[in-house]
Amino acid sequence: MGKKYTIGVDYGTQSGRAVLVNLADGQEVADHVTPYRHHVIDEFLPGSGQKLEYDWALQHPGDYLEVLKVSVPAVIEQSGIDPADVIGIGIDFTACTMLPVDELGEPLCFHPELADQPHSWVKLWKHHAAQPEADKINAIAAERGESFLPRYGGKISSEWMMAKVWQILDEAPAIYERADMFLEATDWVIFQMTGNMVRNSCTAGYKAIWHKQDGYPSKAYFKALDPRLENLAETKLRGEVRPLGSRAGGLTETMAEVMGLTPGIAVAVGNVDAHAAVPAVGVVTPGKLVMAMGTSICHIILGTEEKRVEGMCGVVEDGIIPGLYGYEAGQSAVGDIFEWYVEEALPAYVTEAAAADGIGIHQWLEREAAAYKPGQTGLLALDWWNGNRSVLVDTDLTGLILGMTLLTKPQEIYRALLEATAFGTRKIVDAFHENGVPVDVLYACGGLPQKNHLLMQIYADVTNREIVVADSKQTPALGAAMFAAVAAGQAQGGYDSIIDAAAKMARVKEETFKPIPEHVEVYEQLYREYSKLHDYFGRGENDVMKRLKRIKQSAE
Repeated sequence: MGKKYTIGVDYGTQSGRAVLVNLADGQEVADHVTPYRHHVIDEFLPGSGQKLEYDWALQHPGDYLEVLKVSVPAVIEQSGIDPADVIGIGIDFTACTMLPVDELGEPLCFHPELADQPHSWVKLWKHHAAQPEADKINAIAAERGESFLPRYGGKISSEWMMAKVWQILDEAPAIYERADMFLEATDWVIFQMTGNMVRNSCTAGYKAIWHKQDGYPSKAYFKALDPRLENLAETKLRGEVRPLGSRAGGLTETMAEVMGLTPGIAVAVGNVDAHAAVPAVGVVTPGKLVMAMGTSICHIILGTEEKRVEGMCGVVEDGIIPGLYGYEAGQSAVGDIFEWYVEEALPAYVTEAAAADGIGIHQWLEREAAAYKPGQTGLLALDWWNGNRSVLVDTDLTGLILGMTLLTKPQEIYRALLEATAFGTRKIVDAFHENGVPVDVLYACGGLPQKNHLLMQIYADVTNREIVVADSKQTPALGAAMFAAVAAGQAQGGYDSIIDAAAKMARVKEETFKPIPEHVEVYEQLYREYSKLHDYFGRGENDVMKRLKRIKQSAE
């Protein structure tokens, strides 16, 4: 049998990328990125130009299909391989990214008469406007003693399926009625490729309160939320939930033609970006925390039993690797904060200095920030520019920088922001470790670890743990390609389990980041101060951030 390949497609926040992977060793033969034509829709609706309210974040489902039509043929062409040697395709997605569809599986925003209705569009993971619904979901679950609540760290997020569905019912009941189903975008794209409407256990478990043994929450609970939601699970969330690595179906002739692939090849069920990355860095056993680092961070660790951990985004049996419990936590802004600083708050002289040195602005800031010792800036920041996902689960919290003087330099602020995100990760590591889910070593993948060495050293020093870095620049896409190899199976040239696939295809760099003892000591002191601020502003002692938000909204 000659060389066999699969394709992994990674759907991010701003673009989708396809990666062609050699199944023998996991080498990425070719990759191609398609930026979304409509980007993130957070101010005005396409076409009608209707203004969106605060905290909205939508996308255009047509952009997802464009990735398949452009990037998949591009990797075949770049590589020069015979398309007949591609035996499967898998995808991963930011989540919860959800949309309402009609009886034929068409997104409601594709209906001309509904295109000017914001609720007919895809709600991206960072759509935070369903916070009032999330608050009620949590209060009523706590009141009723619902068993699912501790599984999600005691709080269901406004980013997830139930809050977003209920917001549609609250604000646009006609759209809710018109929707035949609410789907994760990853499951919708799989439906487009196979004609089969199947849900994947990863998004169902982590984002839609589904449990392998118990299913969705009870009808009685949904009825307690809103009598109109009583039958939600059996109606608009219906559909078979299949485990990761399952075959959703074969690629349809229509899509095969558009994508330049062979009809009938295996299409794996959908996946979440960070979760797909776990086996791609070779993590198939407990004790290793995987950080998918980009605009935000998703933290994932495997365990042998179900434990309760404050602020975790969920624990799902077989959620990532069969036979183990997959835990998830996260920070809702990391790279986004550094990008905000560069785009919105940087003096022009830094841009000029970077240009004069012939390097990027982030590189210049990293180089200058690296000249400081831990603690030398005198600054401390709270990393809540986009709220706090773990451990506080509160999208109404905001950012803070403390310790500024008339001598404070841009590179010092930049370093303080890097450190703040590391302290946020330390909070998550401690929460797991102290609740019986050991964290011995960190694995980092995504765009940030490849680009920012200072950041990785700070993370090693702040958490006092060694950090292993993924060798792939497209780790989630590699993971999606590995699950595609499992969906195809060994008989076709793939693998029969994700553990077998990881043994051959996962790749990490030889060089690791190790904690520097004298740095660890200083960061320990700074972390104690961070923790005091974290609890003071984040646990209700001083709700000034929320009061400022309310004043801002009433002034608009």
